Formats: sequence, C-alpha cells, structure tokens
Amino acid sequence: MENSLLVETISCTDGSLVGIATLNRPQALNSLDLEMTRILDKALKDWSQQPEVVAVIFRGAGEKAFCAGGDLHSLYDTMIEYKGQPASANEHANRFFAEEYELDYLIHTYPKPIICWGDGIVMGGGMGLMAGCSHRVVTETSRLAMPEINIGLFPDVGGSWLLSRSPGHTGLFLALTGALIGASDAIYCGFADHALARDQWEPLLQALQSTPWARTAEDFQKVTDLIHALPSIELQTGPLESHRALIDRICQEYDLERIGVSIAALSQNEDKWLSRAGQTYMNGCPGTARLSWELLRRARHMSLADIFRLEFGVAVECAAAGNFQEGIRAVLIDKDRQPKWEPATLEETAGDWMAPYFALSIDDPSHPLATLGR
Repeated sequence: MENSLLVETISCTDGSLVGIATLNRPQALNSLDLEMTRILDKALKDWSQQPEVVAVIFRGAGEKAFCAGGDLHSLYDTMIEYKGQPASANEHANRFFAEEYELDYLIHTYPKPIICWGDGIVMGGGMGLMAGCSHRVVTETSRLAMPEINIGLFPDVGGSWLLSRSPGHTGLFLALTGALIGASDAIYCGFADHALARDQWEPLLQALQSTPWARTAEDFQKVTDLIHALPSIELQTGPLESHRALIDRICQEYDLERIGVSIAALSQNEDKWLSRAGQTYMNGCPGTARLSWELLRRARHMSLADIFRLEFGVAVECAAAGNFQEGIRAVLIDKDRQPKWEPATLEETAGDWMAPYFALSIDDPSHPLATLGR
C-alpha cells in the first residue's frame, strides 16, 4: 500500500535541499489522518535540524485538492464506540486533535520557509496546514472554506485565530456560512499570500533549485522574491470583498440571534453566493454557530498556543456530545443531508449550553497541549 504522505527532497544547484511533503490520498481529496500527521510532523522536525534543507513545500496529490479536511471516517467510528461516555474516554479523538494541533502550531512557528501549494480544494484540516505556512500560494483552481457548520464541529485547527484576524466581520461570516472563496478572496481575507497559475508548479520548483541560498533567515525573502518573479494570475474582486459592507453590517451586531436572522434572510438574495451562504447557515448546526461565535470572540485576545489549547477542549467535547457524529453521518456516511441537530435552534444554545465545551482549562497542567509554545 502506497504511503499516505510522501516525503522527499530535491537538490539545488548550490548543494542545498528543498523538502517536499505530498499529501497522497487523492481518492479521499487528501484528507488528513493520524498517520499522515505523524509522518509530516517527523519530517518537519528532521528538516529543521538539517542545515542543508533551506525550505519546505506542501502539496496535494492529484488534480482536485490540496487537502479537503481531516479524516472524519475514523473519528466517526470511535464516536460510535464511545457514545455516551466522557470526552476523555475517546483516546483516538484526543490523540487526533492533539497531534493535529501540535503539527499546525509547529508549522506556524517553523524556522524555515514553508510554501503551501494551495491548489484545488483547501478546507478544514487543509486550512490548518496552510494557515501557518510562510508562503501560502493559491491558483485559479483554489477553493477555500471552513465548512464545519455542515458537520457539527467548528472552524478548528487554529481557525479561531485565522478567522478572528480576517478584515472586519468577514471571519464570523465565513464561520457561520461555510462560504466557499477563491484565490482573490483568500488573499483579501488573509488566508493566502500569493496567486500563481496552476502551470507554474514546475517553474516554481526550478526557481527554488536555481536560487543561491543563504541558509539563514534571509531565505524567507528569497522565497518571496522568486515567487514574485513568476507570472501571477490576474485576480478579479471576489464575492467576499465585494459584499464586505453588507457582511459587516449584518455581523457587527452583538446579539448572535440577530446576526442569524439577517444571514438566514440572505437565502432569498438574488446573488447566488449570498443565497447559498444563507441557505447553508439555515441548514447548519446551531451549536456550531454558537461555539464559533464564542471562540472568535475569545480568540481576539489570546495567543496562538492558547487558542489551540482552547480549541482542543471544545473539539474533544464535540466528538462526545453528538452533533459532530450526526453531521458526519448526514454528510459522509448516509449522505442524506438531513441532520437532526440537538439543540435544533440557535435560541436553545444560549446561556449555559456552552459551558461543558469550555470545561477544560487552558491552564490545566494535565492539558495534552500544556507545553505548546512554552
């Protein structure tokens, strides 16, 4: 059986090396499982200790996706097995989220340039891999989203950090609607840095191989320069940017219920992107909406490491509480697209409903991510 994540290096003319990590599950849109997380984590740590490795590239196998998210099928099986038990009982879910978040944090803090070739679909766990890279490249085929509203989770993998730093209230809108954006909006809202045509992959590799590397922090600028030297694609204003004023007006309300009413009303909008966003919100998980709203509110004042610690507690509780399991069932298992959310309305998620999700303190010395960033 072929490895789910391929690790290799290519040689440069000056004797330096560039590491390439290829997510290799194209039939599953390169969804990230625990084995892939562990292989990539080890490769990054090894490369960080090798002076001759000057940069790293992430890419996805196949033509359709960089990474469409985490491996939800294995999580679903363990959620069935541990149904009704405390969040701590599901060891697989705890390991999955802890190791994925540790990897994402490593990427955010990596001492060498990491280029993410964000071609095709980039969602959920794929966004987690891409977000921390120093040079995030999108192409004309890129389609990015944090669509967890559809499956009863929330924009995790540092999504709270990323979305809370998007311009205006666009981050909250994307969290509540799972709206799909292309290259232009990805750069506009801070999810990506550069836009190249898909056919620039080979020229990018050739440019990396022919660059004289300093093997110091100067190499971050060298990567930027060589990307800028390649022909970029012409970007048209995307729907997120063009509807920014409307989105800000809707999402600046303090009361989430009022925001929800306004987003739901978009389902009748003549603009297809807005109407799809409104419809997705209406069909989405009310618990996800509440948790996303609260996490983005808190994330504005927290460090990246603390955000990962906070998200971990919420994620493992989601794996135990039922909506996440039901969302995966409806979207991926039975595929009936008829989830039965509990609670069924946003109003029922007010007050103390959220308390169990935030029960694990980020300062708990036994927290699985206690040493992150410390």
